[in-house]
Parts: sequence; structure tokens; C-alpha cells
Amino acid sequence: MPKLSNTINIENRRAKFDYQFLEQLTAGLVLRGTEIKSIREGKAGLSDSYCYFRNNELFVKNMHITEYSEASFYNHEALRERKLLLSRQELNKLLKKTKDQGLTIIPVKLYITDKGFAKLNIALAKGKKLYDKRDDIKKRDVERELNRKF
Repeated sequence: MPKLSNTINIENRRAKFDYQFLEQLTAGLVLRGTEIKSIREGKAGLSDSYCYFRNNELFVKNMHITEYSEASFYNHEALRERKLLLSRQELNKLLKKTKDQGLTIIPVKLYITDKGFAKLNIALAKGKKLYDKRDDIKKRDVERELNRKF
């Protein structure tokens, strides 16, 4: 059996490239039995996932949590929708901003707290244009060259 580490940090690196983050929040997740075990093994992915509102509640869609290998018949679906736990004030603020300004909510990071709970950092984000992405690539290359010279 693989050893489980206490520092599980699963990041959505693609989101930093595609979106400009305006505000970040931490939300809890409603998980089923074997999902937390898969997350503790580090077998989860956030690429192509997004958050949306349904009945004034926030859900995350396309977050992939691999089925737990040790489970028998009671296993979870890998791509099921999962409810996020936020306060009513935070939900109302996010709902208002996504409707009015055309912003989106992106999962950024999935981690395990010291108490053993799974938390998801989400960001209120605005999509970048192609020229913004080019500027980011150019800045990264310049910084890399400067670090090599010194």
C-alpha cells in the first residue's frame, strides 16, 4: 500500500495561464466515502474543471478524482459534480459578480488541512486575451534569462 503524505497540494497550473485571478476563496467539499482516500493518495486532477451555480448553491464540475483501488463495490464516480461549502454571504457575492460582470469561478488548488478535511481554493477569474498570454510568456522568458546570467 502506498504511503500517504500529509502535504497534498493538487494545483490547476493551466488556470494561471488562461485566467487573471481577481479574488480567491477557500471552500469545503462534500465528498463520498472513497473520494477522500483517493485525494489523500494524490489521485485527483483539476484541469478542465469549473464551478457553476445551481439553485443558489455552488458546484464544481469535471474535477477528476480517481476511483479508490482498495474499494470493492461501493466506489465513487470519477467525474461527478461535487457541492462546495461556502457561507451564504460569499455565495451571494460570487453569484452577483458572475452574473453582472461576466466573470467565472475556477478551482485553483485542492489540499488537505491539518485536521484531515479536503479544501478547494477557488478564484473569481477573468479570461485572458491572446496578447496577455504572450506577455506572460515573454516576462517568464526574460526572468529565466536574468536568473541564468547571475
